[in-house]
Amino acid sequence: MDNRRSWEVEAENWVRWARAPGHDAYWCYRDAFFDRIVPRPGRATLEVGCGEGRVTRDLVARGHRVLSVDGSMTLLRHAVDLDTSRRYVLSDALSLPIATASLDQAVAYNSLMDFDDMPGAVAEVGRVLEAGSSFCICITHPILDAGGFDGDGDDAPYLLRGNYFGTRPFEDTVMRRGITMRFRGWSHALQDYFSALSASGFVVDCLQEPVPAEESADYRLYASEWGEVDRILGGFGRDSQVTPPAWSSTRRR
Repeated sequence: MDNRRSWEVEAENWVRWARAPGHDAYWCYRDAFFDRIVPRPGRATLEVGCGEGRVTRDLVARGHRVLSVDGSMTLLRHAVDLDTSRRYVLSDALSLPIATASLDQAVAYNSLMDFDDMPGAVAEVGRVLEAGSSFCICITHPILDAGGFDGDGDDAPYLLRGNYFGTRPFEDTVMRRGITMRFRGWSHALQDYFSALSASGFVVDCLQEPVPAEESADYRLYASEWGEVDRILGGFGRDSQVTPPAWSSTRRR
């Protein structure tokens, strides 16, 4: 099954997962991502891989004029249920229905891992952005797909169990508080993302591997729901859904 079809199959599960406040790591990281990575609103912002729309809704709340695309009709239908604007478009990431060099910002929040052709999707985003535009990216950190904790103790080491480099599929079924979600996608090393960006005419302004802000209300809510957060990977939790991300801000040459 191609990954676009996989998200259509899992759409209802993802809507329940994504819309449960504090349920996943998005609630820990979203404010810092928007504040530290995404520029002030410009003329028009693209969100590629918008899913059920939570990132789009947060962008709109911050003043962005957003055009949002996704390959799942079911997810887009749910997005429109909470936002009746005409901003949502069904589209393959490899063939965006957008004129060349017509936008000045783009955001891909945890979607590049889901595209079967990640370099092709990056190139297509590059096509629709004008020179000097920003492309802001969040991915789950690829180191998580290469290993795991060796035991259940608080001091259990994190061991690499495979090759970190190269492209390989991942699949994981997770149940949390009565919601089951199957995640499928592609694991790429950080250098693979950077190679795709460079080949598509982007210059990387910054790369961040953020630690959750423990003083934030969202973090306290998340920690109280999920229990103790261990001092692993610089403060990230042991639970597979307290996923340390990597953030990147890039500019179109």
